[in-house]
Amino acid sequence: MANEEHGFRKVLVVSDNSEILSAFTDILQARPELTEARTFTFVCSPKNTAFIGKTFGSRRVEPMNMKTDYETVVADYDLVISAHSKQIFPEGLVRGVTCINVHPGYNPFNRGWYPQVFSILNGLPLGATIHEIDEQLDHGGIIAQEKVELYAWDTSLTAYQRVQHMEISLMERYLPEIVAGTYTSVPPTEEGNLNLKKDFEALREIDLQETVTFGDAINRLRALTHPPFSNAYFIDPATGERVWLTLTLEKDQEK
Repeated sequence: MANEEHGFRKVLVVSDNSEILSAFTDILQARPELTEARTFTFVCSPKNTAFIGKTFGSRRVEPMNMKTDYETVVADYDLVISAHSKQIFPEGLVRGVTCINVHPGYNPFNRGWYPQVFSILNGLPLGATIHEIDEQLDHGGIIAQEKVELYAWDTSLTAYQRVQHMEISLMERYLPEIVAGTYTSVPPTEEGNLNLKKDFEALREIDLQETVTFGDAINRLRALTHPPFSNAYFIDPATGERVWLTLTLEKDQEK
């Protein structure tokens, strides 16, 4: 529970994203009042070996398994902030302590995996959302959100980069209220839709015999273009080997 004078006193920040975590540290350094009578601890997923022991500002990141260690978290912390964590928070955690998520999507649309990929494909709104975490994925009460425009020349990467900038902007504006425990939230206006990892995986293989419009083909490839990752591929009929695809798009600079 938030203390009436200082808000939440012990804050656990769970992240696997260096850009978001660096921005979080910058906010704390720019707003020293946020750390008065309050401690912040940074942790990452146990499998994220690149993060373990890394320092952001003056804070060292250590691994923590939210599934197995949730009882310790509930006992030791007043607030948990998920800032692009790859871990799913168990029911015992979200019921036992206030949990907030910084999410790269415009809830309740395209909840779950890679919202920008599915927004390119289905035309549903894209944006950034800060919300309370409940037992369902990207489902809890909305604290703040902003839409991010999608353009015809966007790939998954360029859209995601703008979404991250919006997430950082929302953190700058709303983190003081969140840690003070003075924020308000509203439930989503509808259930929206949910995309899981298996839905993304089903998009990756391109069927060379499938008949589609040019528009659908371009959208599929740009939604799967996110360097340095290799996402889209087809199977070479002659060799049976995968052939990887990316799409390059460039806006007309003459206008």
